[in-house]
Amino acid sequence: MDTNAEKWMVAAKKADFTKIAEEFGISPVLARIIRNRDVEGSEEIHKFLYGSKRDLYEPELLKDMEKGIALLEEAVADRKKIRVIGDYDVDGICAAHIFCSGLKKAGALVDTAIPHRKKDGYGLNEHLIREAKEDGCELIVTCDNGIAARESVTLAKELEMQVLVTDHHEVPYTEEEGKRREILPEADAVIDPKQEGCAYPFPGICGAVVALKVIQAFFRKTDREREEEIVDTFLPFAAFATVCDVMELRDENRLIVKEGLKRLRLLPCIGLRALMQVNGLEPARLNAYHLGFVLGPCINSTGRLDTAIRALELLQCTDLPEAVNLASELKELNDSRKAMTVKAVEEAKERIVKEGLAGDKVLVVYLPDCHESLAGIIAGRLREVYNKPVFVLTDSEDGVKGSGRSIDAYHMFEEMVKCGGCFTKFGGHKMAAGLSMEKEKIGLFRTCLNERCGLKQEDYVRKVHIDVPMPLSYADLDLAMQMELLEPFGTANPKPLFAQKDVIFMQGRKMGANGNFARYGVLDDTGKKKELVYFGDLEKFHTFLQGKYGQDAVRTLYAEGGRYPVSITYQIGVNVYRGAQNLQIVMQDYM
Repeated sequence: MDTNAEKWMVAAKKADFTKIAEEFGISPVLARIIRNRDVEGSEEIHKFLYGSKRDLYEPELLKDMEKGIALLEEAVADRKKIRVIGDYDVDGICAAHIFCSGLKKAGALVDTAIPHRKKDGYGLNEHLIREAKEDGCELIVTCDNGIAARESVTLAKELEMQVLVTDHHEVPYTEEEGKRREILPEADAVIDPKQEGCAYPFPGICGAVVALKVIQAFFRKTDREREEEIVDTFLPFAAFATVCDVMELRDENRLIVKEGLKRLRLLPCIGLRALMQVNGLEPARLNAYHLGFVLGPCINSTGRLDTAIRALELLQCTDLPEAVNLASELKELNDSRKAMTVKAVEEAKERIVKEGLAGDKVLVVYLPDCHESLAGIIAGRLREVYNKPVFVLTDSEDGVKGSGRSIDAYHMFEEMVKCGGCFTKFGGHKMAAGLSMEKEKIGLFRTCLNERCGLKQEDYVRKVHIDVPMPLSYADLDLAMQMELLEPFGTANPKPLFAQKDVIFMQGRKMGANGNFARYGVLDDTGKKKELVYFGDLEKFHTFLQGKYGQDAVRTLYAEGGRYPVSITYQIGVNVYRGAQNLQIVMQDYM
């Protein structure tokens, strides 16, 4: 099974690109890219290009919203103590911050609990329920969790507490005679866009967005004049969570991130400003990549290696020097996490070889000594290497815990439902999942997944989706600047990918302190010289050149130069250096 295989695919969706370009004053290339994102019709195209927060969906469309607001109204009016229970990742932390800070603005008596990854595990549990009762709480509000916590919610009700569940994860279900039956927690209200009968137009929102919608609806009902201020205050956190929880950046999600980034660039909260500062980021140039791959991992590191309460404290901090100290600690934790991850990934690769797992359709790797908080990151790295669904399991205080990361052709949560007897607890969605189990059932879990797996050989082939086969001569600064209309880029709205056959590589020069990327002089389709850069695996590219053009090809290319035709995919962007804007062409794939 060749999991390194690659297939280049050109999008071939039809539309009148010239007409679209003329109507919206854009390049036909942009019109084609927009169609590739399944955006059709003048109204939807206009929203894609120029949409704002006024195009966001009404919060009241979420099922049980009226019940949820009534619970909150009563609790605020009667001075009931409210306990917000979040989760230890960016989404759960941001959702808890939105709820707690929003309710405090309304005068509520409210505090927050974030589960400890090792002591509590994911989401709501008996310990957190009993602790809330002992602290005199009368209403529990969950965020980014709770939909699968039926037993814990039942306990809370037995202890005479009210429960408002807000979540975005898949609803647990049983399947009988081909029909699904939802298993909902018996809370006073359940707000989750994925539950049956919910009229919300776009169910793919994260937990923090659900929290924002609830707080927005609450202020719309109780203090409408402050509604817009509330939305503006918390949109950045909803945007941050949307990117870090790897939600699809389409429809409402894309607008939330677009609007959230605007506010983060202009006036980030003190905590996020401090986090940008210690990471050397300029707020004015912040983009979705920075949220997902620079700031997000720092927030996540607290929940992985320490306690996520520290990240929540950073978001709530009002003193800049104190925030900088907190942000510095988070960055140090993340640096430590990176080193631990590299070591664990190498151990996982060795185990896959040693235990003969490489031929499995679904990889289940047991790393007993790995820090349990790193399992998801390691699973993601292994998925990139093998292009297979991957579960990484590790020892915990009460058995084995694990995380999974999937590929497009494999719905991880649905496949886990088929093996439900293996777990003491599990949850997730199509692309990611978490679980707990007894150590003795690891072998059964691996067998169950692989025996029931319906993946075919073609499902493991990495697909390179090309938006437009476009000669390099068409790539210019004007087009690159127009492409900023398509941002933010991310899952389901990737940065556009172009391709050209037989680009002539003339000269190469290694760049960077360690010579780990390169700049190449190439000839475009008109014979004009252009420059492109490559930030990928340089050693692998050199091996490719030697295999195609001989052992001396690499030395020749970097020394006296040569003429080596290579078919490439590439992206274009605007590189700003000393105030000057220049076109940057970045090679992505080659063959």
